[in-house]
Amino acid sequence: MKESSNSQNLEKEMEFNSSSPRTIPVVSTLTSPFDNNNSLACVNGHTRKPIALWPGMYHSPVTNALWETWSKTFERLLDPPEDATPQSELLTKTPKQSRTKILYGFSTDYILREQYRDPWNEVRIGKLLEDLDALAGTISVKHCSDDDSTTRPLLLVTASVDKIVLKKPISVDVDLKIVGSAIWVGRSSIDIQLEVIQSTKEGSDTSDTVALTANFIFVARDSKTGRAAPVNRLSPETEKEKLLFEEAEARSKLRKRKSVEKKKEIQNGEVNRLEALLAEGRIFCDMPALADRNSILLRDTCLENSLICQPQQRNIHGRIFGGFLMHRAFELAFSTAYAFAGLVPYFLEVDHVDFLRPVDVGDFLRIKSCVLYTEHENSERPLINIEVVAHVTRPELRSSEVSNTFYFTFTARPEAKATNNGFRIRKVVPATEEEAHRILEHMDAESLQSSEGKSK
Repeated sequence: MKESSNSQNLEKEMEFNSSSPRTIPVVSTLTSPFDNNNSLACVNGHTRKPIALWPGMYHSPVTNALWETWSKTFERLLDPPEDATPQSELLTKTPKQSRTKILYGFSTDYILREQYRDPWNEVRIGKLLEDLDALAGTISVKHCSDDDSTTRPLLLVTASVDKIVLKKPISVDVDLKIVGSAIWVGRSSIDIQLEVIQSTKEGSDTSDTVALTANFIFVARDSKTGRAAPVNRLSPETEKEKLLFEEAEARSKLRKRKSVEKKKEIQNGEVNRLEALLAEGRIFCDMPALADRNSILLRDTCLENSLICQPQQRNIHGRIFGGFLMHRAFELAFSTAYAFAGLVPYFLEVDHVDFLRPVDVGDFLRIKSCVLYTEHENSERPLINIEVVAHVTRPELRSSEVSNTFYFTFTARPEAKATNNGFRIRKVVPATEEEAHRILEHMDAESLQSSEGKSK
């Protein structure tokens, strides 16, 4: 029996480092009340045994599936060998070696379908954000693995999310696939691209289309010293992989230029733009009876949520799972857009997100949201830009630090607008210089990214 178990672990380890792993099926984490024997589930004809997760570790259908597939490798991250030395020689890997696919069998697993269903019969975006972060983390582990069980594994954390764009609605009734791989590496950072793919049925033809794209940046730290650690090199092979590598490198350089660009803009007419933004806000503050009824102060669009971070929300490194934070931020942003527009919002994209500091178990987290600004250029598709800021608050120290700032873009759902002919998005105006600066910084970042994308 022990020999059989060792053989299975060896197969899983070989698959983890294989250049072409099989698709990992995602199954529900809930059991059916109609099943007589619901203690075990069946996957591809094999009995799915309970997972030996550490008590309280955050888990979802995707994290469970990833754990079951590569539990031996993940256990090494949780319990590294004593006095293990760091990796002595960097390897050169290809994007194919880290490529991972997961499959949601929504068409056949109705319990999984119910776990992911939103009120509009589409996939819950917040849960999908969690899954994207979990899969990106697994891909970063795959790329950084040196196939040597005696070396000290790296600590890999989400540094930022470059962009997440929804290209089409994602149905919860059709099977869904997520494919991802490392597309670029720096000295200690890894750029991971993920694509959410779903079949589109038109007549008798069925074709796979990309419904959502995402780019995550992970950074490597030495698990003992906490310092930045070098990661394995990446060698793209195909023309597409080479193009993705070049684009990711350009984005990396752009991120490094941003701070310099901001300083130049402040010197070149930033004051005039600031004054123009504040002009209407002053009317609201000083002469509210004369203010434009189609505008609203930024501070009047705010919502807030608070929570104590629990052990059940931590990842394998003991910190609060980044995907959980994105999920909570999205839910608050959605509610903010809903309360502001008066119609059901439709998610479009997540802009660049920086994970400024880790969030620990027991932290008092305050999540604040507001409508930062709106865009009316396209009257058929007005945009609502939501800012969500997560603060780690320590009342006993009278301190509050920003952990994450998220930017979400929504519009109104077409079917909701059709039932409301008088629908109109109001203009949001700042009342303080600090609010005006936040608006200008995000608008400039968006403009810079847009012009960079058009030049490629």
